[in-house]
Formats: sequence, C-alpha cells, structure tokens
Amino acid sequence: MACQVELPVKNENGYYEIRLESIGGLGANLCGKMLGELGANLLGLNAASFSSYGSEKRGSPVKAFIRFSHRDREIGINSPVENPHILGLFHEAMIGKGEVTAGVTEDTKIIINTDAPPEEIRHRLRLYAGTVYCVDALKIAMESKTRVNMVMLGAIAKVSGFIPLEAAGDIARETIGKKYPALFEANLTGIRRGYEELSGQHFPPSDYEYVPYREVRSEWGYANAPIGGVNPCFGSTVSNDLSPSREGYIPLFIKERCINCGLCDTTCPDMVFQFARGEYQGKEAMVNLGLDYRHCKGCLRCVEVCPTKALVSGVEREHPAPEFALRNQDLLPKSMEYEEVGANSYVTSESYMTEKV
Repeated sequence: MACQVELPVKNENGYYEIRLESIGGLGANLCGKMLGELGANLLGLNAASFSSYGSEKRGSPVKAFIRFSHRDREIGINSPVENPHILGLFHEAMIGKGEVTAGVTEDTKIIINTDAPPEEIRHRLRLYAGTVYCVDALKIAMESKTRVNMVMLGAIAKVSGFIPLEAAGDIARETIGKKYPALFEANLTGIRRGYEELSGQHFPPSDYEYVPYREVRSEWGYANAPIGGVNPCFGSTVSNDLSPSREGYIPLFIKERCINCGLCDTTCPDMVFQFARGEYQGKEAMVNLGLDYRHCKGCLRCVEVCPTKALVSGVEREHPAPEFALRNQDLLPKSMEYEEVGANSYVTSESYMTEKV
C-alpha cells in the first residue's frame, strides 16, 4: 500500500526522528533501513536512515538513526539523532551498559524488548521522563520463528501513530520476502504481534536526572595511544563479565547425567566449567562441579558436544539463579571487580529457530 501521511509531531527542524539502540546480531541496522525505505516509498515522506557501529561483531554496540519529513522540507543533516521521538532498545541487557536513554525527553516514546512491566523498566533505566512501551520481542520471535527486528518494527509502527500495519508488512515483503520467501509469513506474524502485544505507561519528570546526548569519543588518540599500537585491554580476560553478550539462552547442567568426560571443558572458549578432584563410579576422577555463568557468553557449544545430554539449553529469563552456578575456582582473589562487556557471542540471532525443546 502507498499513501500520504501526516507526521504527528516534528522538531524545530521539521523532522520526526527515531533512534535504535542495539547489540550486533539483532537486526537493528536492517530495521532502520526498512523504516527509511517505508517512509520514502510507501508513506510519501522524505526519509534518511543510517547506522553507527564499530567492528562487525555479534554483540557489539549498534545504533541506527531514522529521520522523516514532509515532501516540502528536505532533510539536510546526517548527524546522529540526539532527541528522538521514538527510542527503540533491542535488548534489555543494554540497561546500565551505556547512556542508552541520552536525549530522551518527556515527549519521547521508548520501546524496549523485555518481559518486565513499564514501571520496573522505568526504574531500571533511571528514566527522567517519557512513555515506556514493553514488548517481549524475544519470546514472540521464538514462537513465530522470526527475528527480533521484525517484532520491533511492528511495535515501532504502532507507537509512531502514522505507520500503518499494512505498510510495515509491505516493506517486509519488498525487503525480505523476495530473498527469503519461505520466511515471509513468519515475519508478518512477528510484525503483527509486535504491533498488538505491547503495553505502555507515561512517566512525567521525576527525581532521576535528565541525561543529555553526547557523542562517543575514545580516550585514546594519536597523541596518547600505547606505543606500537599495543592494546592492553584484552578481548577476553577473567575480569570481563561476558553475560551481556548472551542472546537468550544459557547451558543448564544436569549432574546426574554427567559422565565427567570433559568434552564440555575442552570445547568451551572461556573456561566456564569447574572441574576438581573427586570420585566417580567408585574411582578417583576429575569431577564437574558446575559452571561460572559470569564468564559464559551463551555460545552453547557445550550443549552440542555433550554425549549424554547432561548439558541442555535453557531460556535465561527462566533460570535467573542456575542451580550449578559456581565462581571460577582458579581465580585467586576472593573478590573481583568485573568489567561489563557485550561482545563476540557465538549464538546467531536465528539460533532459536532451530532450537529443539
């Protein structure tokens, strides 16, 4: 469908602006492109869309920026969106990992992928003001065999007030349907459920401070970078908390099935499994005591390699305190400050589509 729409609100430049905050692998970049094409091709608007990200690595930060204007006003800037009318948060693990609500005002509509209610999310975000809309995009994507970005596209269409559901389906047909026709109906289901299954609540200005938008600037430059280009911040160390890179699943340990073969330990890229001397079948052996979930990034390699199904995949939300969670026994300090990171997960955003229950 093609139509001519009126933007409900505009900023001082005459633009309606959207910012998407995500981690790599959830499809925010594609979602931003689809929104731009939707506005230009189907809604009779001028539109601009671009993304910002570093290394193309699953789990690394991604931002997408979208601007709309009426045909009589050209879009003459290509800077990041500082004060969005809509802010889309594609992963609730991003809360506390950066200033994702920077530039949000009382008029901003925040859409977040979570199963928590708006009131809880408001306090977790320490949100100054705005309207919070919650949609369990991960659950819907799993059930519909689609992707998180399609669910978020439907939710954004609903919250915008000017993007018809039919138009969101049409842009999915043009963008994805031609390349993956077998997945088109699943994508339509995800868009429709995202449009329908969200709840919202408005919050006036509160005691939480307003967070202004600031460009991300590196502390290192040509004048102060380590000599020789050496980067002492290693990608994976014992002080890294890898949990923000997980995309929905964790390995669960069923101890009575374990034969202590050690295949999980040899395949694990982050030394998650804790083996110690013990007894197995009446003989002295190295026995699996449990998993250090702080270092587990959810790649599920151990689940694939376990010969006795002593390790199975589980939805992380359903197991907030896994029974066999165990701090890494090889760490000498009794306490350690962990650095929160969200990068290099091996789990693809389509992994749940082939998950066996």
